[in-house]
Formats: sequence, structure tokens, C-alpha cells
Amino acid sequence: MIVLYDHPLSPYAQKVRIALREKGLVFEARQPGGLGAGGAAGDFVAASPRAEVPALVDGEVRIFDSTIILEYLDDAYPTPSMRPASAADRARVRMLEEVMDTHYEAINWGLSEIRWFRRAEGAAAEALFAKAKAQIEGLQAWLTKELGDREWFNGDAFGWGDLSVAPYLNGSAGHGYPPAAGPLADWLARANARASVADTMAEAIASSRASAMPNVADLVEKGLFKREYRDHRLEWMIKSGGLDVVLKGLERDNIRFAPAFG
Repeated sequence: MIVLYDHPLSPYAQKVRIALREKGLVFEARQPGGLGAGGAAGDFVAASPRAEVPALVDGEVRIFDSTIILEYLDDAYPTPSMRPASAADRARVRMLEEVMDTHYEAINWGLSEIRWFRRAEGAAAEALFAKAKAQIEGLQAWLTKELGDREWFNGDAFGWGDLSVAPYLNGSAGHGYPPAAGPLADWLARANARASVADTMAEAIASSRASAMPNVADLVEKGLFKREYRDHRLEWMIKSGGLDVVLKGLERDNIRFAPAFG
């Protein structure tokens, strides 16, 4: 049995869930404890020493990082392949994934920091929202060009390029920034109609509703819930005008970074 340590709201984990479902692989999803407070431990940290989801356990094999997990799944369970056939197209969709995992993810994450965790309010929050909106519009215009006249980002069939984009576009749509009517919106509708994507997004929505806590911002303020500031997230917050957010988070000890190895 494949075990996937993840969180339904993590777009990195959503990519892996979609791939597992596209391949028809049975898996058990486990949500590790201690993530919010930075106190994860046990079998999860043995599989993911960075204490980040997703992490995959397949027998004696333990893998962390969503991209490496996707590579493993395509190598170990090659049918159907999520990667395009040609080397050039494989490089193209990997570049798509890189942009989504770093640039796009950071914007969605930043929106959550402001909207749900109230890291900034008033004029400061509005300025960050405006930056995020402009950045999303730019990235969606770029994605439209990358899609071109293809049915799928992967080419003729749904695959790696598509599962790398869908979680992030759905995430920004949830923040009120869906793709404008046109090819990209049409592609997203096609992707969301697939069972692998629909089931994964339904789990995310259910998790969001179940975990909705009116006092989550208060928990952050008290240091009882710490959001991880990965490198690209930290960059986004600083370059978008949220340096004070970072400084206050450090002062109040309510942000965290990856733990030390060993």
C-alpha cells in the first residue's frame, strides 16, 4: 500500500494525488500532526526530514518533494505516463511546473497570509492584494501563451503539465482571481471535469470547511500556529511590500522555516 503524507489544501500534495489517481494507484492519505506549530515528528519526518508535505512511502521507499515523487511514480508505475513523449516537451512541462511551484504558489500563499491569517490589515493589506492581483493576471497571460492551441498543457493528453497547473489556478480562483473567459478558463474547466482533479479539489474544499476556525488569526498572533516561510514565499512577501509582515513574524515567533537535518 502506498502511503501519502499530505494535507488536502497543499497544492504540492494535490499534484501527487492527481497523478496517483490518473495512474489508478491505491493509496492511503495521512495528515501528519504538528505541522501548524512546527512540531511534526515520527514516521512522517523520517520520510520527509524537511517536515513538508507531500511525502510518499512505497514499501521501503521514502520520498519527499512533489517533483521527485512525480518522477518516481512515472518511473515505478510507467503506465499511463504523466510525462510527454519527447525530451523537448518534457522540459517544457517541467518548466511550467517550476513556475507554478515557486512563482504562482507564493502568490496564493501570500493571499492566504493576508486574508485568513491577517498578517496585514487596512491599507497595507490592500496594497498586497493589488500586487497579487497584478501578478496573477501576468502569470495567467503567460500561461495562456504557453497553452497556445493545445488541448492540454501536456499536449494531446492530460498529464504532468496539467496536474502542475490545475491546483494553483483553482487556488487563485478560490481567492477571487479565476482566469478570464478564454482558452485558459476553458482548459481549467476541462481539467476540473476529470475525476482525478474533481476528487482532489472536492477533498480540498471539504478540508477547508472542516478546518475553518474563526480564531485562526488569533492562534497565529499567539504563536500557536506558525506558517512556513519557504524561500519563494519569503521573497514574494518582501518584494510585494510585506517586509513588515516578516519582521513582525520573526519578532513574535509566529513564522517558521524548515527544520535542521539530523
